[in-house]
Amino acid sequence: MSWFKRDKKSIDQVTPPEERRVRTEGLWMKCESCRAIVFRKDLEENLFVCPKCQFHFRVNAKKRLELLFDGKWTEHDAGMVSTDPLKFVDTKPYAKRIKEAQKKLGMNDAVITAEGQLNGKPVICCAMEFAFIGGSMGAVVGEKVTRAIEMAMETRQPLIVVSCSGGARMMEGTISLMQLAKVSAALSRLDEEKLPYISVLTDPTTGGVTASFAMLGDLNIAEPGALIGFAGPEVARGFSALGIFAGTRIPGCRGAPQGHERLHLHRDRPADLLK
Repeated sequence: MSWFKRDKKSIDQVTPPEERRVRTEGLWMKCESCRAIVFRKDLEENLFVCPKCQFHFRVNAKKRLELLFDGKWTEHDAGMVSTDPLKFVDTKPYAKRIKEAQKKLGMNDAVITAEGQLNGKPVICCAMEFAFIGGSMGAVVGEKVTRAIEMAMETRQPLIVVSCSGGARMMEGTISLMQLAKVSAALSRLDEEKLPYISVLTDPTTGGVTASFAMLGDLNIAEPGALIGFAGPEVARGFSALGIFAGTRIPGCRGAPQGHERLHLHRDRPADLLK
């Protein structure tokens, strides 16, 4: 019979992962611009804008819709999934990459199409998710945005698209590039119907998305300091080395070449003025 009984766990027993986490994890966030430590609740109340320097944190697609809509919203075409037409493989199979992103984010592709009310007005809104394979536009993204445009025409509602993307999804080859023309043609029909289209460009918006629907809005609004352009900074820097252009920055539009100011028709607006 033992005189003593061990109350604590043996040192050999492995502590479960959920018990190893710091209890305050996620309560504080560091600003990437001014490096200030901000209480997460204060950041959320300030629409994910740093109260110290006005830096705009990246916001996922679902949170973006929650911030824009007055209350409840209805998602459309949520079940659309890529079929991996090319059976593409790079460092891992494209099909596996899609499944991993779906499991991690709880969504089937890089855009959410929703219908709801903004300041009491019914609108159709598409919000892109950068965490889903870089927010790239493949067949599903192109089709969902096109259907959103057609829905806006059928219901006579304004269309809002929040872009956050690295461009066309090259794992789908030519099929991804065809989406640029398809979405642009649909927007042309929307323009003929005299319905407003507002394009919101967030960090980053580049590549084929910039070359198609992101820059075709009746009103283009960009987050301050967002990376916006067709090619990324590395490509622009390479052209600068060749003396093609100086590569100076335009305030609120990183990586834009000198002499191309007239191509950027948007105005930088803080988050509290976007709604």
